[in-house]
Amino acid sequence: MKALVYHGPGKKSLDERPIPELTAPTDAIVKVTRTTICGTDLHILKGDVPTCEPGRILGHEGVGIVHQLGEAVSGLAAGDHVLISCITSCGRCDYCRRGMYSHCTTGGWILGNRIDGTQAEYVRIPHAQSSLYRIPAGLDEEALVMLSDILPTGFECGVLNGKVQPGCTVAIVGAGPIGLAALLTAQFYSPAQIIMIDPDVNRLEVAHRFGATACVDNAHTDAVAQVLKLTESVGADCVIEAVGIPPTFELCQQLVAPGGTIANIGVHGVKCDLHLEQLWDRNIAITTRLVDTVSTPMLMKTVKAGRIDPTRLITHRFRLGDILAAYETFSSASSTRALKVLIEAS
Repeated sequence: MKALVYHGPGKKSLDERPIPELTAPTDAIVKVTRTTICGTDLHILKGDVPTCEPGRILGHEGVGIVHQLGEAVSGLAAGDHVLISCITSCGRCDYCRRGMYSHCTTGGWILGNRIDGTQAEYVRIPHAQSSLYRIPAGLDEEALVMLSDILPTGFECGVLNGKVQPGCTVAIVGAGPIGLAALLTAQFYSPAQIIMIDPDVNRLEVAHRFGATACVDNAHTDAVAQVLKLTESVGADCVIEAVGIPPTFELCQQLVAPGGTIANIGVHGVKCDLHLEQLWDRNIAITTRLVDTVSTPMLMKTVKAGRIDPTRLITHRFRLGDILAAYETFSSASSTRALKVLIEAS
């Protein structure tokens, strides 16, 4: 089968690999039909994720068709169309029982990280019974690719951790796919303002179409001054960091209002400064989280009901054989205007 393989920082190739086999009775083999590229994959290629070793097939998002099931898997059958969760969970360990599936002792974020992932024609899914979701007939499977990771990540790590509520002010730093996912799902709670901050004017235009009440180009504008102006010099009740670099985390610390929350989503590969000398008396909270995908069933219902349309995030489409071009497009978003690239694997 064809697969996108990581060969160390800055190195990747489309290789031929054997179709994976069942290694445990709780496994499933899924024939991948659609997958995508995540910003986390770019972090891996930068060398920011040392748990991902050379030789690994990348990718942790996708939909597909059950090809083979281990004897212990119930509730699924060969031929079922399924959503592949980016988080693998056993459903039985202490962390899973607490809803912290990302910390599952035998799972968590392992796809495309510690084990081979979804940017291939087939993928092995451990703990298949609790890590795959059967897709109801009639649902748009392109939309559901966005529910593997990006929508639950924006919602759980940004909106829920950020305590977004009716009438509050939200500032989202980073108008990439994750920031836009937070923007879309923040609107579930009717905040008074959602301010999107990014240096890319094209992405800010998208954010405005997606429901941002104000957009700030921080390449040419003082973002702190603009947010203070929009909030009567108070700051934002919820500030969502959706980039993962030191300057954006420091900007979030300048934007948060007294009593507010900084919700970090970004994957940070280097240290960031925490300015407690400025924040110690401001009654703020800083949250970190890896998505647990506890919201996936709810998000599937919102998509089915037409309350949210994740396909709005898809800007480019490729075949698996052209995945290197897809990576080039996705990593050059400032010139290609890429948000999410959809890859048809079969």
